[in-house]
Amino acid sequence: MSDHDHAAPDLTHMFTEEFWDERYSSSQRVWSGNPNARLVEEVGPLTPGTALDVGCGEGADVVWLAGHGWTVTGVDVSGVALERAAQHAAEAGVAERTSWQRADVFARDPLPTGFDLVTASYVHVPPDLFDDVYRHVAASVAPGGSLVVLAHHPDDVHTGLRNSELCHLLFTPEAVHAVLDPAEWEVVSSRVVSREHVHEGTSHQVSDTVVRARRRS
Repeated sequence: MSDHDHAAPDLTHMFTEEFWDERYSSSQRVWSGNPNARLVEEVGPLTPGTALDVGCGEGADVVWLAGHGWTVTGVDVSGVALERAAQHAAEAGVAERTSWQRADVFARDPLPTGFDLVTASYVHVPPDLFDDVYRHVAASVAPGGSLVVLAHHPDDVHTGLRNSELCHLLFTPEAVHAVLDPAEWEVVSSRVVSREHVHEGTSHQVSDTVVRARRRS
């Protein structure tokens, strides 16, 4: 086979507003509506302040953060997702602690800055964009604030649960470390966590990349 045969497929369409609007519009709910357990673990010890959730989807993490004292801005590429997230916040009684912004981080649309906490959960990025996108996300953290990144770990390739055409998007904690200048950032938590995932009645062990870093004051 030639090198071309081994090249990753062109998945550019997967990172567009049109793709995600269509996906959200095709279902009453795409995600569970529950906050990410790893996020809850990492954010639990922090003092609530202002937070930015990048790739917020239907808003479960935003709603959980707002319910625990944070003032939160949710950002997503999909306007449909943001409408659904705002409805979720209103139903949960935390609308006054939440705001929403449509932005395409892959195109490096401007993000608000100066947050005590910035989270990005399962925002999987093409390898050639990874460093730029995650530096862009990290730039929204205020001095003394925290960055929390969650992702599917590359070990999940062996579970058979991940789309084989997307496996090159999975990443390790070290990939996040590499974009954070040690002179500016302290990595507080860096781990790979296994959890049970039930798919079509069968239990699987999957692994999550978990990184929490503090921006030096």
